[in-house]
Amino acid sequence: MKNVAVLITHQALIAAIGNTRYMFTMVNRFLKQTGKDELFNVSLVGLSKTVELDQGLYTIKADAKLDEVKQIDLIIIPPMSGDMEKGISLNRAYIPWILQQYQRGAEVASLCVGAFILAETGLLKGRECSTHWQTANEFKKRYPDVQLVEDKIVTDYKGLYTSGGANSYWNLLVYLVEKFTDREIAISTSKYFEVELGRDNQYEFMTFEGCRLHQDEAIMEVQHYIEMHYQDRITIDQLARMTHLGRRTFQRRFKNATHNTVREYIRKVKAEAAKKLLESQRFTVNEVMFEVGYNDPKAFRDVFKKVIGMTPLEYRNKFS
Repeated sequence: MKNVAVLITHQALIAAIGNTRYMFTMVNRFLKQTGKDELFNVSLVGLSKTVELDQGLYTIKADAKLDEVKQIDLIIIPPMSGDMEKGISLNRAYIPWILQQYQRGAEVASLCVGAFILAETGLLKGRECSTHWQTANEFKKRYPDVQLVEDKIVTDYKGLYTSGGANSYWNLLVYLVEKFTDREIAISTSKYFEVELGRDNQYEFMTFEGCRLHQDEAIMEVQHYIEMHYQDRITIDQLARMTHLGRRTFQRRFKNATHNTVREYIRKVKAEAAKKLLESQRFTVNEVMFEVGYNDPKAFRDVFKKVIGMTPLEYRNKFS
């Protein structure tokens, strides 16, 4: 039997807590249907016996308080809503407990922005981590020693698991089901909950927002220029001259401030503009290509697919 602790953190999304418990409950049923023993014993664990969420709109009763939990095999950290800084502060008591349980052999999975709590333990230093793409800039600034892979749906390293944004946590839960049971049970779970197996990135759902969480005014001006003139041919030398910096110094400062190289930044701005035009249905793919500053259909297609994860036509067919 695997003891699973779903934390009732302050500012947690109640749906994620309920869905996690529901999924493991159903997995036990699927196991019994195939003649196997139930595997998961799921407990809701809080700092107190009752926890209020959504400004008191909901109250969840914990199965156990944190100091009552003895043997845990898997800890689930749910996503939080609202301000991450406040959420971390309210949930700081969980951090040494998570670290202690991991050192005793428990595995830990964070769902979506629950990664902020996991990162606070220090366990993710130098390791890959995913979270909601919209909080990527904030995460990178707060945890520069964590390797954020914002495009990934699931990361898995030495008993530490993270998931991408929003409903991507379902993919991580199914991933864990397969890891702890088998492929047959994972397929039954994915069919019951209608979770797409094999989805490995969140490119198509991401909206690129250039990082502004820095104090480098010269780079800030360059970002603004790129976003206003992405249709034009922009060179690194041209941008470096705008800042009165040498080419190498400019590139280093740009990467430090935005977490992207200059060329990556330009490509992402162009791809984001192309996405909006493709969603409108008013332009053909070739017209969109010219609107965002490309003249070569193959180059446009290759860059778009690299940034977004699908071709311009595939994106248009899916989102227009």
